[in-house]
Amino acid sequence: MTTLWDTTGSAVVKELAAQRRTGGAVLSGVALTLVVVADEGRVAEAEEAATAAAEQHPCRLLIVVRRQIEAPAPRLDAEVLIGGRLGPGEAVVMRMYGRLALHAESVVLPLLAADAPVVTWWHGTPPERLSTDALAVIADRRITDSSMAEDQLAALGARAEDYAPGDTDLAWTRTTPWRSTLTSTVDSVAGRRGDAVVVRGGQVEGDPGNATARLLAGWLTARCGCEVTVVEGDRRPGPSGVSSVVLRLDQDEEVHVTADRRGGAVIAQPYRPEATVALPDPQLGDLVGEELRRLDPDEPFAEALEAATGASDLAARSPEREHVWFDPAQADPDGAPDGADEDAREAVR
Repeated sequence: MTTLWDTTGSAVVKELAAQRRTGGAVLSGVALTLVVVADEGRVAEAEEAATAAAEQHPCRLLIVVRRQIEAPAPRLDAEVLIGGRLGPGEAVVMRMYGRLALHAESVVLPLLAADAPVVTWWHGTPPERLSTDALAVIADRRITDSSMAEDQLAALGARAEDYAPGDTDLAWTRTTPWRSTLTSTVDSVAGRRGDAVVVRGGQVEGDPGNATARLLAGWLTARCGCEVTVVEGDRRPGPSGVSSVVLRLDQDEEVHVTADRRGGAVIAQPYRPEATVALPDPQLGDLVGEELRRLDPDEPFAEALEAATGASDLAARSPEREHVWFDPAQADPDGAPDGADEDAREAVR
């Protein structure tokens, strides 16, 4: 590891190239560049999760920490690592001070792996409009986490309003174990019957203000063609915000999937004894690693987000974003850009 204090972007590029020359085969097979945006207080957990994801998907890891934007002078401190604490590949941790923090892309762009997709992940409250962050505009895929917002439902609404194909959210990724369990359970009922199963309705029991619970209900609504609501249940919801799911089927049957406290779920369905299956709560690194498995637009997420927020035609939007310059010091009280004129916009493709 090499630490560069009060350095420049050019010096970071040169140091990475110098270490690459001595890294040899360690650097082969880079599949993508993962850009992580985190506050100083969350850097440690972001590094841990990104390292776990990088072990699953070889990538160049760039961690951007915007510190003290109000500092009078711009400054860049950087750590350059190859095969160190951040995994077997290349990694650069950049702490930016002053106005440089508002132009992080000027340092990040020269560090992107050549001819490889770019994924940007915000570990913290996501921007209301991703186009105000150039690190979103240059990315092929963008990962936010609405569950980290103070008002998770408002954050989901902002994600729907600002959505472009290529966006996804870790609140959605947390629904994966539930979606897998529910799909296999309904398939089991269809196998017993020997014909198709029609879902007439249902409910997700848990925290009505939780983004994951809302997206799970949205996915069920979109897939089953009937309304599935979120209600507050009698049991305390687990980390995903969901305690159980009830689906009402045709032929007056019901399926219940109830989470327990041991990382599993109890499945109750007609004409069969109760069964227990694994329903793990994925770690943050596993969630990020799952999102790195696919770089195409996540259409099921778009459908779930539409159903959860009432938005429409999200998948039909353009995947390209236009960078809108945003200075936090000149934001209006609502936190939105202050109506800069068109000359302040930069088209980034």
